[in-house]
Amino acid sequence: MDRAETDAAPLPLGDPVSGGPAREPGHAPMHGRFVSLVPVDPASHVGELFRATDGSDGAVVWTYMPYGPFADEDAMRTWLTSIAPSQDPMFFTVIDREHDRPVGVVSYLNIVPADRRIELGHIWYAPAAQRGRANTEVAFLLLGRAFDDLGYRRAEWKCDALNARSRAAAERLGFTFEGVFRHHVVVKGRNRDTAWYSMLEEEWPSRRAAMERWLDAPPGSVSLRSLTTELSVEAPTA
Repeated sequence: MDRAETDAAPLPLGDPVSGGPAREPGHAPMHGRFVSLVPVDPASHVGELFRATDGSDGAVVWTYMPYGPFADEDAMRTWLTSIAPSQDPMFFTVIDREHDRPVGVVSYLNIVPADRRIELGHIWYAPAAQRGRANTEVAFLLLGRAFDDLGYRRAEWKCDALNARSRAAAERLGFTFEGVFRHHVVVKGRNRDTAWYSMLEEEWPSRRAAMERWLDAPPGSVSLRSLTTELSVEAPTA
C-alpha cells in the first residue's frame, strides 16, 4: 500500500442501521372500518370479482396489469387458484365491509426482510370502488402492518410510467417519486417504463396521521394530498 492511500481521508459510508431483519408479512387478515384484507379464496371470491371487472367499464382495470382481462369466470378462478398460495407476491382480496363483497385484489411483493424493504403492488379494484375510501384504507392497512408491526424501513410503489391514476394515488398517499426505469419490462408485448416511488419509516408517522384524518373526515370535505403535505411540513426533523 503506498503512502497516498494510508494518508487519504476515509471514504464516506452510510449511516449504521440498528435492529435485525423485518418479519415476513404472513396472510393474517387486516380489518379497517371500510374494508378488510383477507387471504384469496377462489371459490367464494371469483363471482363478485369477475362480475365487477367484466364488460367495458371493468376492462379498464386490466390496461396496465400483466394479466387480464379474463375470458370467463373459470379463467379468473384458475388465476386466483394459482396466486392464492403465493408467498411473494402475497395476495389479499379486498372486501367491502358495508356490502360484504369482494371489490379487488392487492399484494405485498419484493419482500426483503434482510434489507427491511417491501412493495405494495398488483393493486386493482372494481370501478365502483376506485374513487371511494377503499383504496386509501387498503394502503393504510398494508403500510401500517409493514412499518408498525413488521419492522420494515422502506415501502415501494411501482407502476407503468403512463399510468396517471396510479402515479396520482402514490403521490396523494405520500410516496416520494424516485425516477423512471426506462425500458424496464415488457408487458403484454409492449414496452413499460416504470415509475418508482418510496415511503420511509421516518416518513410514515406523518403519512399515517394524514390518512387517519382523511378517513375520519366527511367524504369530499378535505384533500388527502393537502393533509399529507401539511402534516409532512409539520413533522419534526431529526
